Amino acid sequence: MGKHTLANRKSSLQQDYKIRIDVNKKKNSFNFLWIVLLILILFIWFMNKSTLELKNISPPDEVNKKNDPDNLELTSTPEIFHPDYPDFHPPLIIPEKPLQSIEFVIKKGDTLEVLFAERELNIGDLAEITAIETSKKYIKFLMPGDIVTIEHDKGRLISLTRHLDINKTLYIQKLNGEYESSFIKRNINIKKRFGYGKIKTSLFESAIDNGLTERLIMNLTEILAWDIDFVFDIRVNDDFYVLFEEIWQDDKFVTEGKIIAVEFNNNGRSIQALRYTNKAGESNYYTPEGKSMRKAFVRAPLDFTRVSSNFNPNRKHPILNTIRAHRGVDYAASKGTKIKASGDGKVIFKGVKGGYGNVIILQHGENITTLYAHMSKFAAKIRTGQRIKQNQTIGFVGSSGLATAPHLHYEYRINGIHQNPRTVKLPKAAPIDDIYKQDFEEQSYSIMKDLLQFKETQNLSVVFNN
Repeated sequence: MGKHTLANRKSSLQQDYKIRIDVNKKKNSFNFLWIVLLILILFIWFMNKSTLELKNISPPDEVNKKNDPDNLELTSTPEIFHPDYPDFHPPLIIPEKPLQSIEFVIKKGDTLEVLFAERELNIGDLAEITAIETSKKYIKFLMPGDIVTIEHDKGRLISLTRHLDINKTLYIQKLNGEYESSFIKRNINIKKRFGYGKIKTSLFESAIDNGLTERLIMNLTEILAWDIDFVFDIRVNDDFYVLFEEIWQDDKFVTEGKIIAVEFNNNGRSIQALRYTNKAGESNYYTPEGKSMRKAFVRAPLDFTRVSSNFNPNRKHPILNTIRAHRGVDYAASKGTKIKASGDGKVIFKGVKGGYGNVIILQHGENITTLYAHMSKFAAKIRTGQRIKQNQTIGFVGSSGLATAPHLHYEYRINGIHQNPRTVKLPKAAPIDDIYKQDFEEQSYSIMKDLLQFKETQNLSVVFNN
């Protein structure tokens, strides 16, 4: 037995080794628990921090709602605790409401009194601004198409704006309980633009087809009216090149400005004109050589539809039915069409003259007179002895006297002898003054160079497209 006991007994080395292993296991388990606990604490701290940050961030919808002026609501300042004043509450922050704006586009018969009443605006405010001496005429007298902008607060006028022209705006506003008016200068930007047209049917249709306006073509015909009869001289395949201004404001096109230069090719002849403004501020159109485009007389003293009867010494009178010389030109036009003086002159006769009906006769210099007959009525304030400017309205088309239909009978006489108004050689106006000649030549060279470059570009484009 003792033998077996000794045999089964474990050595001390083995016993010590096993004891150490158990001790190490206990220590390792204890360290592991501490690490897990520390990780858990860190995780809980991190989650709490993230939750707090999310609470402080408003959702995008709430941010947009706060910034949206249509969703403005009464808001209060953050709660502030004052230990000494426990009942203290911060005041409410009330956001400002935007003023209301109304734009009136004036129609025929409109007045601001009527428009104010329709929109329930304060008439007393209108009376106050109308009483301002420097601006009342711009409030009382409005034209169709004018635009007036009003800002108001529950019907009480805060400001009024009216654009008077492309350069000036009237602005009235309420300051310190009173209305004050001022004029604001509006900046404009002038750009250069080129245009081209080739006549297939009519001058106006060729302009529209090439993106030009009737207004621009009317200006062109006025410049060339002394050299071209735009009713009888125009031919198919005539063409023109034009350099003109465009007026822009606030990056928006407003209107065409002045024609800078033009070339019109008519039935084998080329007519060029350019605009020159001298140092005294006077503007006129001249040929590139400095000769005035303006003649002492225009060919036709009105806008007419057709020539109903030409200059003819052997014409048969339509009413008297006898051979009676027709010593002028009859221009058919609708009743009431304006009749304009063909040149600067003086009224030497105004009244009724037999078969001529209502007549005005103008004296031009020493040896030329013009006669205008069959008027329906005379222009207001025209009187004998009065000085008249070229293109000034002197009367209106009618059929007074021996006339079968509304028209103007126009005569041109030199030293008392009748001349054909459509073919007589018209005297020219004075050329460029010598004191401006050098300046004119410099400007003329630059302008015509631009026009020539455009012409060459346009011709190349036509060749390329064909």
